[in-house]
Amino acid sequence: GTLCRTKPTDLVFVIDSSRSVRPQEFEKVKVFMSRVIEGLDVGPNSTRVGVINYASAVKNEFSLKTHQTKAGLLQAVRRIEPLSTGTMTGLAIQFAISRAFSDSEGARLRSPNINKVAIVVTDGRPQDGVQDVSARARAAGIEIFAIGVGRVDMHTLRQIASEPLDDHVDYVESYSVIEKLTHKFQEAFCVVSDLCATGDHDCEQICISTPGSYKCACKEGFTLNNDGKTCSACSGGSGSALDLVFLIDGSKSVRPENFELVKKFINQIVESLEVSEKQAQVGLVQYSSSVRQEFPLGQFKNKKDIKAAVKKMDYMEKGTMTGQALKYLIDSSFSIANGARPGVPKVGIVFTDGRSQDYITDAAKKAKDLGFRMFAVGVGNAVEDELREIASEPVAEHYFYTADFRTISNIGKKLQMKICIGE
Repeated sequence: GTLCRTKPTDLVFVIDSSRSVRPQEFEKVKVFMSRVIEGLDVGPNSTRVGVINYASAVKNEFSLKTHQTKAGLLQAVRRIEPLSTGTMTGLAIQFAISRAFSDSEGARLRSPNINKVAIVVTDGRPQDGVQDVSARARAAGIEIFAIGVGRVDMHTLRQIASEPLDDHVDYVESYSVIEKLTHKFQEAFCVVSDLCATGDHDCEQICISTPGSYKCACKEGFTLNNDGKTCSACSGGSGSALDLVFLIDGSKSVRPENFELVKKFINQIVESLEVSEKQAQVGLVQYSSSVRQEFPLGQFKNKKDIKAAVKKMDYMEKGTMTGQALKYLIDSSFSIANGARPGVPKVGIVFTDGRSQDYITDAAKKAKDLGFRMFAVGVGNAVEDELREIASEPVAEHYFYTADFRTISNIGKKLQMKICIGE
């Protein structure tokens, strides 16, 4: 089926089963109705369906309120029998207005959010008038589609149908081909207007509506991954191999509520990576008065597990030994024994909110000499000189500062773009 939300609709089929419609032809009409129903979101709050069967007399097969499920509707349609007498189309449309679309039969109050639709199928010339009664139905807010079969009188169809007639009048040579109209009606009920606007999509960044469906795209600087939904900040779509370690300041000046924002910041960046054994791997180290490895590179093989582990990280809440943390990054985090892969680019993201209580110059220089690409992110009382010392060249591209924890997600966006290798 199409990825289609159907707008809540009260839909009534008005079906001619007069003498001229042979039993096997009537079966084709039932198949057509079933196919249209299959394409709808059926339910008391979405689309309700009723069927009026007519010949010389009108028979209410079932009302809008009778069946709440698609399965129930399809079963009820299968049980409909032809009446095989005359053709009182006007009478049937009158019945639709006065009975089928009444609240006692399960129609909902007239509102812009609920479509009222009648689909009239006939193969004959009515034995009564249709013009006035159809005009009344349309005035009551009922949208009427008229389907004519075989030797039908086209003038009658035009008197029945809503404007624009091109969209509301259909003709088929015989009942055997009525099914080809199924697709048109499935699309007509589809809120093609915008699956993107209703949020019924799973695009990470940009959703583009297409008839009855949608496709995903990415913002500038991002490429669509192979799943067709998510985006990476890396060209090539799949993201290159990358060993990325976060060094996170957990000193007491950060404060618990801000530490939660820092975790969100980490996961924001993780989200833009393609994590796998061949692509990005992520490690996490927290430091305060001491250094604690939260998890090494390669421990978690997918984004979901990494993000869950980040969320579980406990806040250390002591001093700020940034130098010691940088040394740990060099000696342990990026060691092959600890999960780093030979020949894979190494990226460190250091996050701090204050002046280091130890000496950072040597370790900061050594990290860069070893070819690690170092990003420094400072918040609040972080010291610019220290951040610049940690950051790789060109420093302006690798160092970020904001006064307020609440705006670190903006830095996260910039970092997503930069972590891409060679960009």
